[in-house]
Amino acid sequence: MSFTPASCDAASAAARPDGRSDHPRLVLATTILASSLAFIDGSVVNVGLPAIGKSLHAHAGELPWVINAYLLPLSALLLFGGAAGDRYGRRRLLVIGTIVFALASAGCALAPNMAVLLTGRVIQGVGAAILMPNSLAILGDAFSGEARGRAIGTWASVAAMAGAIGPVLGGWLIDTVGWQAIFLINVPVAAGAVILAQRYVHETTNDKPAPLDAEGAALATLGLGFLTWGLTIGSGPQGWTTTAALMMAGGLVLAIAFVLVEHRKGDAAMMPLALFASRNFVGLTLLTLLEYGALGALLVLVPYELIEAAHYSATEAGAALLPFPLVMSVASPAMGAFAGKVGSRVPLVGGSLVVGLGFLLATRIGPGGSYWTTVLPAILVMSVGMAGVAAPLTTAVLSSVDSRHTGSASGFNSAVARTGGLIATALLGAVLAATGASLTAGFRVALFACAIASAAAALSGFVLIRNAPAAAATPGGTGPASR
Repeated sequence: MSFTPASCDAASAAARPDGRSDHPRLVLATTILASSLAFIDGSVVNVGLPAIGKSLHAHAGELPWVINAYLLPLSALLLFGGAAGDRYGRRRLLVIGTIVFALASAGCALAPNMAVLLTGRVIQGVGAAILMPNSLAILGDAFSGEARGRAIGTWASVAAMAGAIGPVLGGWLIDTVGWQAIFLINVPVAAGAVILAQRYVHETTNDKPAPLDAEGAALATLGLGFLTWGLTIGSGPQGWTTTAALMMAGGLVLAIAFVLVEHRKGDAAMMPLALFASRNFVGLTLLTLLEYGALGALLVLVPYELIEAAHYSATEAGAALLPFPLVMSVASPAMGAFAGKVGSRVPLVGGSLVVGLGFLLATRIGPGGSYWTTVLPAILVMSVGMAGVAAPLTTAVLSSVDSRHTGSASGFNSAVARTGGLIATALLGAVLAATGASLTAGFRVALFACAIASAAAALSGFVLIRNAPAAAATPGGTGPASR
């Protein structure tokens, strides 16, 4: 979904010497091809929303689901997908997830209506939740020592580039071929990943795999689904109807049931509640939810406003955001080094405030404005701020819990980042339903709300995060992939 660096799950990247390959570069290429499916798809579909809505005659309440039908299973099942790979084989799960993603992509391209498209998007999200954690775990199997660090760094860098190129390539495909092409392009990429995996990736499992928390995964998926459904209805043209209230109530009940189940399972849970005994972890979780939620809204709203109100082509709208990943790729290493000297608290709080300033600048975007004086300054400011957040966040999360929970903590933080985007997108129904001056007015109100969310993220970091030194930023940072 995003231009932020790819999530680096500590559990997935841990050393496992039993999966070494005679063709390490081809193993790296396999994981990059597979994971790029999720990274590109998460960013390119945002640019395609206007074309999809017009082609399939979608009403306002359906458009947010084009994003959220994918994010929902990805957010809820990411940890489950990694645990399944530990138990049943990482190559097997990577291949299964990639095939599921490819078949769902073909279904999306051929969808005659929104119901079929949304079904395909859900299945894509399931496939991504299976392939992404196992892609990184395979790198942990195939490389060791410094070579592992270089491989993961390459994986994360290519993922960031894929997220950057995706909207531009997708916009060009939409303008020249049609929105269906943004899904069909996944099929040959997936085929290449599957062929390479079968030929060059050794199968590995964990000798002592964690038990699969199927009960927790089901409750998390259903709870997030009901809450997202309720928020989407309530924020759309229909308003807070009885149906919206019932969906929200059902989601809260399921969320409580999820917490009770996780409490009963202790360390065997997909979300061990012992994580929340750490004040730092609570602060980092709140900061992640708020900041990445605001970012998720940005990546949906800006292309939509530029295409619908400012009359950009899809290619131009995709290119408009290109400075974001470029600046982040340059600034993140420096921010990571700075965090290593002063600790994570200063860059996390300061970066969040800078992002909030960028959102305020973005409220000037609208019809008739110049890209160079309205869009670009806001994007540049936000990208510098997000570099300050993304670079030290993984290290801060890992240092906030004891060694038994580092894998769960990093995986959960990655899922929280995607959940933030899920919730934010669900709240955009009224904006996406508007046209003309009402669209621009709603767009600016939403961006002002994102600025407030960034300020709240900074406040949570300032109040809750203790300034423990962060030795170095983990390659790739944290966050959605999307997103």
